[in-house]
Amino acid sequence: MRNDLAKILIDETTLQKRVKEMGEQISQDYKDKTPIMICILKGGVLFLTDLIKNISIPLELDFMALSSYGDTTKSSGVVKIKKDIDADITGRHVIIVEDIVDSGLTLQYMNDYFKQHKPASTKICALLDKPKAHKTEIHIDYLGFEVGNEFVVGYGLDYAQKYRNLPYIGILKEEIYT
Repeated sequence: MRNDLAKILIDETTLQKRVKEMGEQISQDYKDKTPIMICILKGGVLFLTDLIKNISIPLELDFMALSSYGDTTKSSGVVKIKKDIDADITGRHVIIVEDIVDSGLTLQYMNDYFKQHKPASTKICALLDKPKAHKTEIHIDYLGFEVGNEFVVGYGLDYAQKYRNLPYIGILKEEIYT
């Protein structure tokens, strides 16, 4: 799989250091609360797993599966719920855990969707952000790294369900997906 990468963008050590810092910040910000962290499947799972190991306060977990990509490298712009949350988030402090913010359309959809459930607050925690790809304005409360508009894989991020298990973030060679 390493041979399919043009380069490693963020190595494992750098990833883990930043995830630890993010966990510590969330612990501080929610020290008197019990947030519910809603992980967006499948890409956010590795990030969530490492993140919660670095959070020192009580928390709850739930999962949501959305789709806007399929097996392509560009968001279709149409967001579909494949798995809804199980928890009642009314009056709860919600932290959405996302692997990457690309167009921003998925998070905009989720924010609008969650407002219907009347949470006490909703924050966004994203490992990666591609600001040049945004099609809507989105505020990320906890951000790991800003990246360019390259197609990245690893640490949960995939191309056609492959490369998720890489322990770092890499840029996929263009000939792999064109």
